[in-house]
Amino acid sequence: MRIAILGYSGSGKSTLAKYLSTYYSIPVLYLDTIQFEANWKERNRQEAISMVAEFMSKEDWIIDGNYTSFLQDERLDLADYIIYMAFSRFNCLLRAYKRYFRYKNTSRESMASGCIEKIDIPFVWWILHKGRSKEKKQYYNSVLQKYHTKSIVLNNQKQLNKFMIDLFDSDSSTTKEPVRPF
Repeated sequence: MRIAILGYSGSGKSTLAKYLSTYYSIPVLYLDTIQFEANWKERNRQEAISMVAEFMSKEDWIIDGNYTSFLQDERLDLADYIIYMAFSRFNCLLRAYKRYFRYKNTSRESMASGCIEKIDIPFVWWILHKGRSKEKKQYYNSVLQKYHTKSIVLNNQKQLNKFMIDLFDSDSSTTKEPVRPF
């Protein structure tokens, strides 16, 4: 099974990816670990793309992140499911603040080693405004239209909770496949 998780910064993509990776016993790739090296230094683009391509050659995977330049078209084509986390900007900001305090002075698992958790004005601006531009919203909508048969949209915590409960409840079936929350 191949699952691509997209969505707004702070929406919980990495947390969901980790949970699904454990649930399905398949590897997860956090694209933030590819984008950055220690101390928030951006990785060489060709090296990063090669790393993503190698991971995508696996039979099963979960890939968390939006980075369009990291073979996103190929990822979405190959994915059996696309989960789009469309939480509100204020919910994402609250989650980002909670994450900051949880991982303060450390690097979280979904980030490159040596990238100490931070929250600053440019990141807050990204969560509240720049990461939700009209163009970005149109792009996400085009992805969801193109891949409507394999897309799952989660707009809030209530829908995420239902998705997780339905997933757990479906555990008695012989095939473990993500369930649609609606």
